[in-house]
Amino acid sequence: MHGHWLLARLVHLHPQAAFASAARQELSRSLTAENIAGELAYLRRADRASFERPYGLAWLLQLSAELRQWDDPQAQQWSRELRPLETEVAARLASWVPKLHYPIRIGEHDQTAFSFGLIWDWAGAAGDERMRSLLADAARRFYLQDRNCPLHYEPSGEDFLSPCLAEADFMRRVLGTRAFARWLAGFLPGIPRSAGHDWLAPAVVTDRSDPKLAHLDGLNLSRVWMLEGIAHRLAPKDARVPVLLAARLHRDASLPAVTGEQYEGGHWLGTFAVYLTSEAGIR
Repeated sequence: MHGHWLLARLVHLHPQAAFASAARQELSRSLTAENIAGELAYLRRADRASFERPYGLAWLLQLSAELRQWDDPQAQQWSRELRPLETEVAARLASWVPKLHYPIRIGEHDQTAFSFGLIWDWAGAAGDERMRSLLADAARRFYLQDRNCPLHYEPSGEDFLSPCLAEADFMRRVLGTRAFARWLAGFLPGIPRSAGHDWLAPAVVTDRSDPKLAHLDGLNLSRVWMLEGIAHRLAPKDARVPVLLAARLHRDASLPAVTGEQYEGGHWLGTFAVYLTSEAGIR
């Protein structure tokens, strides 16, 4: 799903690019009524209750949001074809979130904060106020009282998402500017109030041919978009903004790794790179 979002996002933003025609052909090949019916049947099998939850389901909704917001006849056709699967996924998540008693705070696929952010953005595009209400309630239950997130414990050796930064990037969607600024002060009190500090070093990737170690390139990229999202929610004169934006050096550490040289990173890092460079979580 994230690969299809990647194609849709790129063609949406760059409709005249050399790759646009081929990308449209691939999207048309996948997003047909027959194919979506097959995906829906597979998802509804009795042994698929937790299938791709929440990461893959959240990316499906992100793809749906991209198509919904794209004023293009072909994109609107794809959106209509995708709608039955979108409806099923949204219903599954709406049923699951209230039953989830604890957040999932790891740095890989199962993490709740990152997926909640994607789902929140979809709910805005789809006008699903019930989903936003469920996620706002989850934010209060899981995250509102969190303090002193141990960012210095990160990263774990196979992370591609930061547990601390992803939580803050989700909470900036839910809270207003003043409330978020206060919450962030308690949640990440170690953010310096002036630039020039060695606050957050990029993760070191020792072997990009290793599918798990290559996750750390994704961590560097996702850290940047999360830091930018956090800064975007703060008041422009907040002293933490320049410090958060200075951590863009993570981008330089890992954007050059977005190639097809290694399948282990090549099949997914492009999505992270485009999410970052197109400011998907902000725009």
